Amino acid sequence: MRSILHLMTFILIFLVTWPESYADTPTDAKPNIILVITDDQGYGDIAAHGNRLIKTPNLDQLYQKSLRLTNFHVDPTCAPTRSALMTGRYSTRTGVWHTIMGRSLMDTNEVTLAEIFKSNGYRTGLFGKWHLGDNYPLRPQDQGFETVVQHGGGGVGQTPDDWKNDYFDDTYLRLGKPEKFTGYCTDIWFDEAWKFIEEDKSKPFFAYISTNAPHGPYLVDKKYSDPYAAQNVTGNMAPFYGMITNIDENMGRLLQHLKETGLEENTILIFMTDNGTAAGVQRPKKKDLSKKQQRRLAKGKPVILDIWPGYNAGMRGTKGSEYDGGHRVPCYIHWPAGKLTGGRDINQLTAHIDLLPTLAELCDLTVSSELKLDGTSLVPILNGKKEELRKRTLIVHSQRIETPEKWRKSAVMTDRWRLVNEKELYDIQADPGQIKNVAAEYPGVVKYLTAEYEKWWDSLTPKFSRYVAIGLGAQAENPSHLTCHDWHAPIEQVPWNHKLIAKNPIANGFWIVDVTQPGTYEVTLRSRPESAHHSLKKGIARIQIGDQKLEQKVAEGDLSTTFTVELTKGQKKLQTWLDEGNGVSRGAFFVEIFRTE
Repeated sequence: MRSILHLMTFILIFLVTWPESYADTPTDAKPNIILVITDDQGYGDIAAHGNRLIKTPNLDQLYQKSLRLTNFHVDPTCAPTRSALMTGRYSTRTGVWHTIMGRSLMDTNEVTLAEIFKSNGYRTGLFGKWHLGDNYPLRPQDQGFETVVQHGGGGVGQTPDDWKNDYFDDTYLRLGKPEKFTGYCTDIWFDEAWKFIEEDKSKPFFAYISTNAPHGPYLVDKKYSDPYAAQNVTGNMAPFYGMITNIDENMGRLLQHLKETGLEENTILIFMTDNGTAAGVQRPKKKDLSKKQQRRLAKGKPVILDIWPGYNAGMRGTKGSEYDGGHRVPCYIHWPAGKLTGGRDINQLTAHIDLLPTLAELCDLTVSSELKLDGTSLVPILNGKKEELRKRTLIVHSQRIETPEKWRKSAVMTDRWRLVNEKELYDIQADPGQIKNVAAEYPGVVKYLTAEYEKWWDSLTPKFSRYVAIGLGAQAENPSHLTCHDWHAPIEQVPWNHKLIAKNPIANGFWIVDVTQPGTYEVTLRSRPESAHHSLKKGIARIQIGDQKLEQKVAEGDLSTTFTVELTKGQKKLQTWLDEGNGVSRGAFFVEIFRTE
């Protein structure tokens, strides 16, 4: 009798204390998704991967209990990675092959992961970095995300971002409307994501936590960076590592929340990064070396350093590189209810384009049969089929120019081989550091991989001559705020962050816009955002939009100048000039366009 009473008491306590969010979830409920992607953190910037200096205890914990894709690849820079991640298609196919110059804008015909989840009954939220367009119809809220808290452009302090933002107590956009926040940027993204997760337990959720950290500028509370500065690191590594430690702290809070609420069991948690390390591997600067060491280096002699040069897990290359260090990144997948746990390495060749089809299968999502994906579902290898996907070929490149060039900074990859820049062949299994070019020894492999690249390139070329347009006059966004971040121009002429704007460079470029409704428009030109109250120089302002050309005088002290123009519907080229005399002319770095009727 006493044992029965004890059993009944245990059951009662168990039911009372069982977390509400999990207790109320049906056993056949669709899994929740949390996708965390950090910016510029490389494979070697995690302690569990062998970095003896950095402190990442919570990521190490996730590493220990997750399935780990150890041969997982992304694009070598951020916007291309994000477009591929969102669509399951090669980034260039989506119109994205740069981070600025209008080539970070993703084609609106693409179907995003958020749109698929939303159409399948999921709540969708983005927190942090989008970097695929700041205007309608390119914004995250136009592309399937119902809840959005974000900074502008590709990072805090970039041209589309709020002029006063510096990572602390910033103004961000909530569904396009400015809102002042208190705290550090990364903390805010995780806090807002958790609020979103908690606000409605009746539906499954897709939470996309996309941190701008540890991308530069390298700003973080000294309590995170000082411990590294004390260990004699070089360059920006101390704040860079400090930003990662702050991310790790937030990951710890997230893991604890999931455990305490009972959500951990049926939540697919993915952690990844967007490209190779930006500051985790640095050459020592001259000031770090004694005169004797400098002389030895000048003679090509080895030098024993007493500083930490960083850690790249034995790989060649960093952010932006076509070598593995530029695009091989961590990817952890953890889902207890789906038995995706246990700290197991999966070494097949995989990529960002695989996550959409993988999640679609894991979550049993309805996806249009007309969707042409480049990626493939990883479910077979997640479930332990070791011989699956052994014969695939994947390709990455780092273009970062207006029009892509064949073989530019490219890598054709298989399980064993890397064909780099058409001419270099590396046996990645025998030579993970990509030191010995064996192209002459394996001409048949070079021929095969070259043919694979040619087919891939031919499938992309129709996209190169097309522009992704910024919408004007739409009810969803009126006025539209354009910045020089999205100019089509030579790269050296695009002031893509606030520091470059402050230098007032002589630069110009054009936007491609799509007038969604015909009517009267006011086009206002500024050299700084309206909130900066910065005066224009005396001179002549000019605009050309489509075939229309207008000009007017600018008086000394004017904060802006506004043109009124009648626009017909359709796609047009827009360019501005602020002529100051003596041959000095710049484009307006900030342009506001308002449909008045």
